[in-house]
Amino acid sequence: MVKRISLALASASVLCFGSPTFAAGFPDHDLQGFIMWGAGGATDVVARAVTPLAEAALGKSIVLTNKTGGTGAIATIYVNSRPSDGYTMLYGAENPQFYKVLQLAEIDYDNFYAVNVLARGVAVVVVRADAPWKTFKELIADIQKRPGKVKMGTTGIGGLPHTVGSMLQTEIKFEVTAVPFDGEGPGSTALLGGHIDFMPIGISAAAENVKAGRTRALTVVNGEPVDLMPGVPPIVKDYPGFAKYLPWGPFYGVFVNRDTPDEAKKALTAAFKKAADDPKFVDMMKGRGNVMMNISGDAADSFLKKWRSVSTWILQDAGAAKVSPEKFGIPRP
Repeated sequence: MVKRISLALASASVLCFGSPTFAAGFPDHDLQGFIMWGAGGATDVVARAVTPLAEAALGKSIVLTNKTGGTGAIATIYVNSRPSDGYTMLYGAENPQFYKVLQLAEIDYDNFYAVNVLARGVAVVVVRADAPWKTFKELIADIQKRPGKVKMGTTGIGGLPHTVGSMLQTEIKFEVTAVPFDGEGPGSTALLGGHIDFMPIGISAAAENVKAGRTRALTVVNGEPVDLMPGVPPIVKDYPGFAKYLPWGPFYGVFVNRDTPDEAKKALTAAFKKAADDPKFVDMMKGRGNVMMNISGDAADSFLKKWRSVSTWILQDAGAAKVSPEKFGIPRP
């Protein structure tokens, strides 16, 4: 289906976008942005924070829509099927970089131009405040004592929790029951309601509940402590084998189809760079434990390819990949 869509788009681009003046005065009307995860999750929070700042720079509105499903593949394929005119954007996280090896789609970020990779996050493992486990090591010990009985929230195959779980499987005995949700927001709600026992989650989505005392962070998936989670040990404290995967974590960005006209790319890149430089946005992101990046073009492509290499081979080594990264020319890091 993706190949047929790509061919159709290629034909349409010759007919509609061949004129060198196509993008003149871009944008001349409002734009659309599709968020691949649900309301309240980290990707949604970042998208809705940066968009008003970009709108001010563009002088046009960006209508945001949450389009969930398929570990973000529904939104990714949809945006890729739209005209390559710059008026339809994907607000995405890391997930498309897994699609090929997980056979979720035949596309990934190679099919898109990175308007801006805004920031990268850090994963944290959270439980309810009243959970019996006081440390990550205690949680793992219980999981190993009761294989398959402890319930872990996920966002589907290739999502952050799934990848962290795959890391764990490559290092230790780790057998849990995975319960999927349409994003970190719904997963967090389920955790608070007692429907799951724990969940690896982006620190930006976890911060508010941890700060309010509704959940407790057991570890950060990082090589060192994180200021936003004082007193929470890094995962390498008890499991030093994780060091080879780090730094690793979710990231957040804005993308358009790669064959979008250069003038539209330039206008969007300039607007989102200005938005990401805004002190209000920077303070919000850092306050949620994110590391600012604010990169586009070649720099973003380099980051995306390296991230894909590390992450897809994690899945391959954990036995979670359906197809080896080698088939797609993805080098082992």
